[in-house]
Amino acid sequence: MANKKLILQIDFRSGLPIYAQIVNQVQAQLASGILKPDDQLPTVRALAEELRVNFNTVARAYRILDEARIISTQQGRGTFITERLSPKATERLRREALEALTQRYISEALRLEFSKSEIRQMVSDQLKAWNEANEPKE
Repeated sequence: MANKKLILQIDFRSGLPIYAQIVNQVQAQLASGILKPDDQLPTVRALAEELRVNFNTVARAYRILDEARIISTQQGRGTFITERLSPKATERLRREALEALTQRYISEALRLEFSKSEIRQMVSDQLKAWNEANEPKE
């Protein structure tokens, strides 16, 4: 049972509630394999202090993750990632993580007053540049 350092990046200006950011990032790290079954998470109090957020905010995120059976809190032992998810659940988490990431990107771009067409063009340009940079060299 590994005690992994959970790394979360909270954006206080995103408009997305902090508890939702925590949930989304834990789900994304699980879907991508960064977090694995039996990995131990920080206590609610420790994570709240680290992120400098209210204890109840982290407690709410952990409650949502627990209800989704992504984590399990065992009295006196700690909070752990649950057993391996089914491929269907893993794919759902991946999609939700991508959706949350996209929403944050769009929200921030709109806050910076870019138009929808400018945002769409930038995504297209970046995907094209990424593909060109990652094509196999002959």
